[in-house]
Amino acid sequence: MSTEPLLEVSHLTVDITSAQGPRRILDDISLSIAPGEPMGLVGESGSGKSMTLRTILGMLPHGARVVSGEVRYAGHDILTAGVGRGYRSSVRGAGISMVFQEPAIALNPVMRVGQQITDAVAERKRLSRRAAADLAVELLERVGIPDPGRRARAYPFELSGGMRQRVMIAAALAQEPNVLLCDEPTTALDVTIQAQVLDLFRSMQQERGLGLLYVTHDLAVVAQLCTALSVMQGGRIVEQGGLQAIFDDPQHAYTQRLLRSTPRLPAGPLDAVVAQ
Repeated sequence: MSTEPLLEVSHLTVDITSAQGPRRILDDISLSIAPGEPMGLVGESGSGKSMTLRTILGMLPHGARVVSGEVRYAGHDILTAGVGRGYRSSVRGAGISMVFQEPAIALNPVMRVGQQITDAVAERKRLSRRAAADLAVELLERVGIPDPGRRARAYPFELSGGMRQRVMIAAALAQEPNVLLCDEPTTALDVTIQAQVLDLFRSMQQERGLGLLYVTHDLAVVAQLCTALSVMQGGRIVEQGGLQAIFDDPQHAYTQRLLRSTPRLPAGPLDAVVAQ
């Protein structure tokens, strides 16, 4: 498997307009994801984790702008105007896909679940209606939704919050992306379904070389899934490296506090964390 990065974020800096003037929300962010590499992105609420994912996809909120830096996918800086809107649109979904934190907002309330899962990929691959429906059912089954045929015909409001979250994961996986951005995708799931979804992510890393950037507040999930870790505080990455090295010997004071404040993480080696 190639070790060349699928995704490179270099010195990314983002400001947002406020009543007091421009405010820096991301400050000199750099990270890279290789094929098959799962990187965790952790930090306190408001540290810039979700904004980092949205900036990578070019989905900045109103008033925010990229001040400097690059986001390179397949060798192209996808933030620059010279790339072209068509290329950026083709990258979003098929190249880089994202599982959002709020499925109630991201899902269309008047469109059936199955259609939302396969809408974009069916058009791109010119799938028949039957083939698209079969794919939706298959993906719902893979993310652990019972009676997937019936659920595919349901509307989002007919599903529980946990099921809607799994629909979002299925829709992202339907695109067969090379890089998957995850914004706390398993927070609303019980531990059994969470384990099933994490197993699915791991199998896609191994089978397809899926690169993963996984935002979470749960360091136990990071320990089970990721091999690399970036720690954010106040819009900056304050520590970055291999997961084992950071868990064994965190260098930054904030990382040390984060590890100490997590009851599920013992002070011992990573193996003890995963075993919990």
